[in-house]
Amino acid sequence: MFAYFRWSFTQKITFESTKKREKMLSIDPKEIPVPKLHGYLLSAVAPRPIAFASTVDSDGNVNLSPFSFFNVFSANPPIAIFSPARRGRDNTTKHTYENVKQHPEVVINVVNHAIVQQMSLSSTEYADGVNEFEKAGLTELKSEVVKPPRVAESPVQLECKVLEVKELGANGGAGNLVICEVVKVHIQEQFLDSDGKLDTEKLDLVGRMGANWYVRANGDALFEVAKPLTTLGIGVDQIPHDIRNSSILTGNNLGQLGNVESIPNETAVNEFKLIELSELHQEFEDEPAKLEKELHQLAKNYLEENKVEEAWMTLLSFNND
Repeated sequence: MFAYFRWSFTQKITFESTKKREKMLSIDPKEIPVPKLHGYLLSAVAPRPIAFASTVDSDGNVNLSPFSFFNVFSANPPIAIFSPARRGRDNTTKHTYENVKQHPEVVINVVNHAIVQQMSLSSTEYADGVNEFEKAGLTELKSEVVKPPRVAESPVQLECKVLEVKELGANGGAGNLVICEVVKVHIQEQFLDSDGKLDTEKLDLVGRMGANWYVRANGDALFEVAKPLTTLGIGVDQIPHDIRNSSILTGNNLGQLGNVESIPNETAVNEFKLIELSELHQEFEDEPAKLEKELHQLAKNYLEENKVEEAWMTLLSFNND
C-alpha cells in the first residue's frame, strides 16, 4: 500500500499556512474622512452590478441614473434593492431618491458593455427635470405595469414597485435603501441560449469597481467554479500534509482538491501513472525532490483546466511505489 492511503483521513490536523503574513492597515471608520472610507469600500467590495434606474417624479418627468449599491435579495418574492446615497460633499439627495418617494415605481435596467459609456454619461448631475434618456442617447420603451419607461437597449429590464425606502442616516454618504418588488421581467431574446436561459457570454455585463474602474464579464474574465451543493467535499483539512504544504499549489488549488467526495483509489492511480506519468517518473527516478516538484506543477496545470481527478492522481502517484 502506498503511504497516502495509510494516512488517517479522520485525524484532525491544524492547517499550517506556508504563506508569509503581510502587514495590515486597520481602520476605524469613525477616524477617517468619509470620502477616504468611501474609496476604500468601493474598491474593496467589487465588482458591483449596476442598477440603471429609471423613475418619474410626481409631474411625470423622467429621470435615468445608475447606482452600483445594488443587488437582488430574494426570488420569492422577487426583491431587488439599490441605494441612491446622499452626496458626501454637500449632503444633498439624488433625483432618483426624491422620485421614488413621490412615485414609488422604478425600472431597473441591466447594463452591458454596449451601453456602458451612455450609462456613465447619464450619471452627470443634470438639473431637475432634464431627461437623461435624451442626454445619453438612449431609447425610452413603454413599461407594461409601471409608469417609468424602460431602456430599450438594455438586455434585461425589471419593472418594480417600491415597497419601502429605508434611510440609513442623515449625513453625507448615508445610503437610502430602495426596496423593490419585481413585477415584470423583460429579456431580449438575443441574450438567451438554446435552453432559454440567459447566456452569460452573450450578456457581456459590466461591473463597477473603485474610482473610474469597471470590469467586463466576458472572455477570459469568466470562469466556472463547481458548487458543493449536492456533494460533501472532504475539505482541505483532509488533504495529506505533503500536498497541503506544497510550495506550488495555491489556496484555490487546495480548495479544488478539497471539493471532492473521495480521492481516487490505488488502482486508478496506478493505471494513470502507467499511462500518463511513466516517462516523468522514469526521468526523475533518482531525484525524488525534483520529481515531486514536477508532479505538483503538472497537478496545478490540471487544476487550472478544472481536471481535478487527474490532479489528484498525479499528486498521489508520487508515493505510489
